[in-house]
Amino acid sequence: MTTPGDRKYSDEHEWALVEGNIATVGITQYATDSLGDVVYVDLPDTGATISQFDKFGEIESVKAVSDLFSPVGGTIVEVNTGVADMPEKVNQDPYTVGWLLKIELADPSQLDKLMDATAYDNLTAE
Repeated sequence: MTTPGDRKYSDEHEWALVEGNIATVGITQYATDSLGDVVYVDLPDTGATISQFDKFGEIESVKAVSDLFSPVGGTIVEVNTGVADMPEKVNQDPYTVGWLLKIELADPSQLDKLMDATAYDNLTAE
């Protein structure tokens, strides 16, 4: 799968797709390929606030448990309950049905600390 060019990426393999002042957050295809089959996702409650790069949950696969880190800071306005109920959605398509959170941005300039798709592809090619 090609890394979508319409979002920003962290070196922890999370992405943010910003529309207005809302960022949809998920993990990358590279991360799902590394994890293997996802069996459980632990996500925070709606209304919680989070800082950029802070841990917001965990994702468990048949191989390992990994922490999830937010590429942006702000208030969580929506959680993908479909992923909590059916974690395999993250493996099926982490960029559409497998998104994790929607965050109202506290500071849009935080996006400047993230990579574009080309930089992220260079990171994961190493």
